[in-house]
Amino acid sequence: MAKENWRAKLPFWHSFTQGPRKQYIEDVAKEFVTENPKVKINIETFAWPEFYTKWTTGLQAGQVPDASTALPNHVVEMLDAHALAPVDDVIDDIGRNRFYDGPLREGEQNKKHYSVPLYSHAQVMWYRKDLLKKNGLDVPATWQELMEAADKINNPPSVYGLSVPMGQGDMMATRFLNFYVRSGGGTLLKDGKVDLTSDLAQEGIKYWIDMYKKTSPQGSINFKVLDQATLFYQGKTAFDFNSGFQIDGVATNSPNLVDDIAAAPIPKINENDPDRGIETSNIPIVIWKHSNKKAIAKAFIEKLYSEEDYIKFLHAVPGGMLPALKDVAKNPKYLENPIIQQFKSSIDTIQKSVNNGTAIGMENGPNIESGILTSQSIIEKMFQDIVLKDESVKEASEKAEKELNRLFEISTK
Repeated sequence: MAKENWRAKLPFWHSFTQGPRKQYIEDVAKEFVTENPKVKINIETFAWPEFYTKWTTGLQAGQVPDASTALPNHVVEMLDAHALAPVDDVIDDIGRNRFYDGPLREGEQNKKHYSVPLYSHAQVMWYRKDLLKKNGLDVPATWQELMEAADKINNPPSVYGLSVPMGQGDMMATRFLNFYVRSGGGTLLKDGKVDLTSDLAQEGIKYWIDMYKKTSPQGSINFKVLDQATLFYQGKTAFDFNSGFQIDGVATNSPNLVDDIAAAPIPKINENDPDRGIETSNIPIVIWKHSNKKAIAKAFIEKLYSEEDYIKFLHAVPGGMLPALKDVAKNPKYLENPIIQQFKSSIDTIQKSVNNGTAIGMENGPNIESGILTSQSIIEKMFQDIVLKDESVKEASEKAEKELNRLFEISTK
């Protein structure tokens, strides 16, 4: 269909629930509609856990959008369900050699690409410089040093050393356990099976249970991602793990603390252990196979990458969203942002982690098990059973491992 004849309603789902990013998507949609007055873009916004439920149930009912954002693990499940359309033409129109290879590979199947990377970020350790200085502490480089520092700073309710989130309906406890296991050179997934009973995984589970008891608010047993981040935003925790989104969160909630936060690499088990990539997220956009408006959807996606629009989008959360395009990462217009200049050292730390890390469970490439691992809250329930039901680490981890592997077997039949 020729562009001048486009006449359609285009449902677009995204999970940018924070103000600036949410507003920006709406602004670009308005621009697109102004340029194509016979097109209407219907935008719906869902938090990531809600989005997962929405698309999985919607797929069965035939009620999914024409295009949407996604998480890397979602893309793997979407591909397994044959739910996506190839987007190689979109990638080529934007410029294939402009993208980093790793994010493109996460959406590749049978030499076709089914997702367009929009931005990247990685998990790092955020800390309060002022609280370290006040307590005569250096930035922790090992997990033991982190526990000792968090325990020393811990002074509830005014400040907690480190919150340990375990809420079901999210993947935060899985994320924290993955930090520890990956830092020791292990993986939660191996040969299509989850491994929660290895010595390294058992050590990691015990570490986070101990940290929860020593330095975390009791309520964090039900925390999801926003609950966890908000404590750091408000100056109520000395340490946290997150991406560069922490900068904007602190600036919005506690602007007086912005100069007191910085990022460091995820701790190691031993200080002389090799540097390892831990968790990277490359957030893409996908086009759904059922769509009969693919040309319009592709044109809208491409508009998001026009230089002025794309840099403006990244600057909606400076440091939180790192460019998916190599040339934009070096673009003076992108780099001149004052927040990016102020936090150059922390952003460099994040960028290094982006280059070396992967999505949880995808250390050996995309796989369906990684999506199940992070979406079913089984590890979160395992942690809750240990804390609330006094189950042993061994008993709870064996039960969770058995349940996850059962789901893996069902998914691959």
